[in-house]
Order: sequence, then structure tokens, then C-alpha cells
Amino acid sequence: MNLHALRLFHVIATTGSVTRAAELLNISQPAITAQVKKFERELSITLLQPQGRGIALTEAGKELVQLAKRLFSVELQIEQFCQDFRSGSRGHIRLAATYLPSHFLLPAWLARYKQQYEGVEMSITTTNSSDALKQLLNMEVDIAIYGGLPEESPDEIQTEELFRDELWFVVSPDHRFANLHISLDEMMREPFVMREEGSSTRERLLALCRTHSAPSPRIALQFNGLHEAITAVIAGYGANFVSSLVVREYVERGELSRVYVEGIQLQNIIAVCTRKQEPLSAAAMNFVDMIRDQS
Repeated sequence: MNLHALRLFHVIATTGSVTRAAELLNISQPAITAQVKKFERELSITLLQPQGRGIALTEAGKELVQLAKRLFSVELQIEQFCQDFRSGSRGHIRLAATYLPSHFLLPAWLARYKQQYEGVEMSITTTNSSDALKQLLNMEVDIAIYGGLPEESPDEIQTEELFRDELWFVVSPDHRFANLHISLDEMMREPFVMREEGSSTRERLLALCRTHSAPSPRIALQFNGLHEAITAVIAGYGANFVSSLVVREYVERGELSRVYVEGIQLQNIIAVCTRKQEPLSAAAMNFVDMIRDQS
């Protein structure tokens, strides 16, 4: 079907005048008349008929103009969708985040983003650091927000540091090491409550012990979430090695206490990871720009 001719017919039908349609479309009246007549021959249907000095729609013309109206309405919707997608006000962002940014950073970031880009859908997976990068490499997500970078990042991954926070040893306020300065060897004699294997903070602690030739930590309790691990330490069992973002408020309220391990001052990196040489959608790029500003 000749959609250009259908559009000409639609304008004639909605204005009720070949002359007016020719003016609106900046086409001569003979030209628009000739194209519509050719369109009628192609369809083998009469769409317009003379009526006095003007024209009128045939029964077939009345039916066709309604269908054309729906067609061109959908065309406008498609054009609007494309414009919105290009600007980033429409789209779908698939996001993986490790527990630290997911619990302590993403809620505020997402709230601000959705206030500005309500039409963007977001799928968020909270997982450990190993799985977050695996999902990014397998193209299951578009962006990974990472707390605590691994020693080696895959070559296919582009990593941008947002900011850093400190890593703290914490215990219950009643613990004998609360607020004391001790050696790393002494700290490693304590039972630890830690996240599961694959947690970047857990890997940092193991690497710290290897670097300083200290005994490996005895992980007496293991949880899949940060909250559970912290709650166990608050209850009075063991120690934890954790981002200050997680426990700062607990320490300020007196529910946890720091242990100052001599010669150890480690920082945790919060980063956004994407696949190299693969452009983000406009919606995803807007999100990354926003969290850069927030950081």
C-alpha cells in the first residue's frame, strides 16, 4: 500500500477539502487529486465522490479514514517513543549491585533518578561482587555498581571509581578489644562473622593477611547478607571487617566499637562498571551521570 497516498487521502478526508489539503501539504491541487485517483485505482475502491462544489467520502472512504486515523496515531506514538528513548526519558536499565551500594547508596540514587525519569523501567539485582561482574560479562545487566574492587578486573570491563570509604574492624562495645589499638595477629585470633565466599570485603581481609603474613581469619559464622552479619556482632559474638558506610551509624550510637589495628588503613572503592566499547543507552547514561554528580 502507498502510505504517502493514504496520508494525502487522510488529510483531504479530515479537512473536507482538496484545496485545503493541498495548502496544508504544500502540494498543487491537480497533483494531490491525481495521486488520490491513482491510489483509488490501486485499491480498486472509490474513496471520494463529488458533492456540489466539494467532495464527500464514500462508505468505503469513511471506513478507511478511521483506519488511517489509527495508523497515523500509532505513527506519532512511535515517533514520540523514539524521541523519548533517544533522550533517555524512556527505556529499561538492568542493574546489578553488590550489597554495600545496594543497601546504603542505591535507594537514594534510584529515588532521585525516578523523580526525573519516571518512564524508565529498572531491574535491580543485589548480589556479591563475583556474581555482579559475571552478570555484566554475560550481558544479563547493563551496569554493575561495585563496592570494593577485586584485585584484577576482567579486560572486558570498564571501571570508573566514584569515591572511597574506609574499611573498619568492629566488635561489640563489651568486647575486650573495643576501642583498643592491637596488632593484626591479635585481631586474627578472634572469630569473625563474615559474608559468603565471593564477597569483596571478605577477599580483602584474606588478601590483607597474606600481605602481612598473618594467620588467616577464623570465619566462625557466615551470612549471605550484611545486616545479619552486623546484627550477630552487635549481639556480642566475634568481629567483622566491613565498610564504614555500613557501620558508621552503629558506632556513633554506641552499638558497635572500632578496633584499631596497627599499621592497617584500608579503603574501599565504590565504582560503576560497564562493558568496554559498548555504548550505554541514553537512559543508562543519564543514570551514570547522575550518580557521578551524587558522588
